[in-house]
Amino acid sequence: MPVSLAEFEEAAQHVSRHAYHTPLLTSRLLSEQTGFDMRLKAEMFQKGGSYKVRGPLNKFRHLTADERRRGVICSSAGNHAQGVAIAAAVYKMKAVVVMASNATQSKVDATRAYGAEVVQHGTIWDEANEKAKQLCEERGLTYIHPFDDMQLITGQGTLGLEVLRDFPGVDVAVVPIGGGGLISGVSMALKASNPKIKIIGVESSDGPAMQQSVAAGRVITLDKIDCIIDGLRVKRVGGHTFSVVQRFVDDIVTLPDREIFDAMIWIMSHCKLVVEGAAAAPVAALLHGLIKAPAGSKVVAVLSGGNVNLDQIRNLKWN
Repeated sequence: MPVSLAEFEEAAQHVSRHAYHTPLLTSRLLSEQTGFDMRLKAEMFQKGGSYKVRGPLNKFRHLTADERRRGVICSSAGNHAQGVAIAAAVYKMKAVVVMASNATQSKVDATRAYGAEVVQHGTIWDEANEKAKQLCEERGLTYIHPFDDMQLITGQGTLGLEVLRDFPGVDVAVVPIGGGGLISGVSMALKASNPKIKIIGVESSDGPAMQQSVAAGRVITLDKIDCIIDGLRVKRVGGHTFSVVQRFVDDIVTLPDREIFDAMIWIMSHCKLVVEGAAAAPVAALLHGLIKAPAGSKVVAVLSGGNVNLDQIRNLKWN
């Protein structure tokens, strides 16, 4: 294991001081429709509205005193921005966040409200990330990658320990994939406890960077990306996340954005939960029969966040 179970447990001790142990909810209808014993890991109730605060809370405890004094910088579609801002406030550090110019306004406003400086640049994460690296050099800040950092990944994996505690005997975990930080941490934490647990990732077929990288046996950069779901919209996954996913994730399935957005509405209607697009991807895969497991299997779907772009839903038009 790149990260041991003991290391995940140590991270969980630190993260739990400032983050919530989010609930594991049942869904009778989803269980009936899939034939599984279903649970929903409700990270939309986490601080900042997503799992993204977990990683920075663990990462920042490893920074030197000088690094904390100079402050940190990151790039983000929104949720990592809020996670970094919240964690920086906990550690009393300066935080600069570079977000795409078309980032969800509510996420921009929330990031500023948590105390971070927001710089907007580009239209996708990759472009914002280049700007963040430039500012990192200019201002002497410590760069915090949104997903490709093992200390960050370890923090995200504390979610997996909560699943193990609340759902003993879990057979399958279905996790969304953007850059791969969440599924990397969760897969290692779960398999460190029980290697037989099956991990299935879900990507948008309009931007399947991880699926294509695993198929090619190396990290690739997508020529174009049509995905409009910001938590899934990544042209190139990380080297660390690729390596972990290649070793510990059993399968990756994909669906188009439209079917993921349909699942958002299904969750709101039937589960009375507000989730963002990336969070709905595991449920979309389940509703479309893409998750293969024996009937009655104990399955958890990770609802990674609830920071919904309401304007995007309001203006969405399908052909």
